[in-house]
Amino acid sequence: MSNAMPMTSKRQLAWVFDLNKCIGCQTCSVACKVLWTQDEGTEPMWWMTVNTQPGRGTPRDWETMGGGYQNGTPSLGKLPTPEEFGGGWDYNYDEVLRGGKGREVHLQKIAGSKSWGMNWDEDEGAGEFPNAYFFYLPRLCNHCTQPGCLEACPNDALFKTDDGLVLRNEDLCKGAQRCAQACPYKKIYFNRMRNVSQQCIGCFPRIEQGVAPACVRQCPGRAAWIGFLDEAGGPVSQMVNRWKVALPLHPEFGTHPNVYYVPPLSPAPLNEDGAINESAPRIPPSYLESLFGPAVHGALDTIKVELDKKRRGAESELMDILIMYRWREALGHLDRDPAEIVWS
Repeated sequence: MSNAMPMTSKRQLAWVFDLNKCIGCQTCSVACKVLWTQDEGTEPMWWMTVNTQPGRGTPRDWETMGGGYQNGTPSLGKLPTPEEFGGGWDYNYDEVLRGGKGREVHLQKIAGSKSWGMNWDEDEGAGEFPNAYFFYLPRLCNHCTQPGCLEACPNDALFKTDDGLVLRNEDLCKGAQRCAQACPYKKIYFNRMRNVSQQCIGCFPRIEQGVAPACVRQCPGRAAWIGFLDEAGGPVSQMVNRWKVALPLHPEFGTHPNVYYVPPLSPAPLNEDGAINESAPRIPPSYLESLFGPAVHGALDTIKVELDKKRRGAESELMDILIMYRWREALGHLDRDPAEIVWS
């Protein structure tokens, strides 16, 4: 493990995603892709992904690959293979569009992953008709408070900024990929062209200019927020610290991630005769607990109580935050228009 341990920050930026509002449109993932992964060797990289839950995710079966901390001790897990990440396909565009063969040929994949991709199992979910269910889960680097990747790097290439972001000095990175083994969320990719690992950088060049990350600013469903955890009046702090309805993904991994989720409500299941069964939610509470820990039950109860208040015409501070009447409420102090900036 690394001898250098710059794991503390002056403040901690955090993201919140409301899974009741995420529609799986992929605007956040495409905004990130267009902005940050256009260089050589980044073709198969998706620093921001939105996967269907229940699902195997990307890389495939990442939840079982290990990493993080076991009883406070750093643990190295499995290194995902390129095929488990999948993606980066090439198609026969020239043959179809410029080959002069008319309708004799059709578009088909000619290179790339054969068995998986970023959204290979999109919208499949779980359950049996008429009680099938699924929801969408946006994922990016968690910019953890105790990042296993940082501690595992043998070359001291990773560090935390004063804002709490986990960044990499690519001049120091030697491609050991210990970081990817240590990350239990498996959101670190390897650039084989440059022999360096890469991951979400929190849009730090934008943050330095007072502009929110692309994934937050571009969300059309008003499902994403960013802000400091210690900003008591901010929506992120309110949801995480006061109302406790925004929860980390797999807290048992021990890295104290700083991407939080408002867990999804679900419609009641139907009985065989088509009648509504109000005794249980369609999404099994045990499955949500497997993702967000035991605190998910209290979070859902709070959301239901506050939602009922709003439906009855009563005031609810929590519902006002979650509804987000003005989109700039999602941006916190990072509300500068990027169009105003002359980027160098």
